[in-house]
Amino acid sequence: MPEPKRSPRRVPSKSAEPSAPLAASRAIAKSAAKTAAIRAPKPVDHDTLVEIFRRFHDADPEPKGELEYTNPYTLLVAVALSAQATDVGVNKATRPLFAIADTPQKMLALGEEGLRQHIRTLNFFNTKAKNVIALAKRLVEEYGGEVPDSVEILETLPGVGRKTASVVVNVAFGNPRIAVDTHIFRVTNRIPFAITKTPLETQVALEARVPSEFRLHAHHWLILHGRYICKARKPECWRCPISDLCRYPDKTLG
Repeated sequence: MPEPKRSPRRVPSKSAEPSAPLAASRAIAKSAAKTAAIRAPKPVDHDTLVEIFRRFHDADPEPKGELEYTNPYTLLVAVALSAQATDVGVNKATRPLFAIADTPQKMLALGEEGLRQHIRTLNFFNTKAKNVIALAKRLVEEYGGEVPDSVEILETLPGVGRKTASVVVNVAFGNPRIAVDTHIFRVTNRIPFAITKTPLETQVALEARVPSEFRLHAHHWLILHGRYICKARKPECWRCPISDLCRYPDKTLG
């Protein structure tokens, strides 16, 4: 009688071991991450940070934003309208608008369609008009037509986010908050004052690090620096007043 056939003995799989190409890929990625970590500068120390803001202060002791407004309400509207728009474009639209609607009550009287005609040149003007009218309604019904000096309250209003709320309480009421836009986010991480991933992280880091004597104007110093010197594509490091203190590794020479 023939013997039964035996199943061949299984050889343990070596799939747990990475293939040569995969191992090489991992090694390259690890090396790149290590190089990036070494190349990335650490945030400047406290004394350097103080010197940077001292220079900003000496160059422009009373910096001003470029949006035009006449009172806290028109500032709130102007900042809300400035999303995805230039300050120049917003000012062009709001000069005639604020001449006839510089309070929430007057804005409601103008109405959404009337407002829309004034801001047609701005991106997303339909949504912005709807939000500004809803904002005016809330201010009249809940706050007597006054703009609250509170980031937390302002953030609950239609079309108002953390940046807009922080700008308003900083500029209109002298509250030392540091609103963060794309310019400030870039400058903060380039110098760097901090290494952050989101605007909120950046605001928290700046408000914790910037000394109190500079905090009131920090928003304007940083936004103007980012807009006119520390530009996104090609920073003008050759004329930067803090180039010797900045740790950005890709400085331009002209």
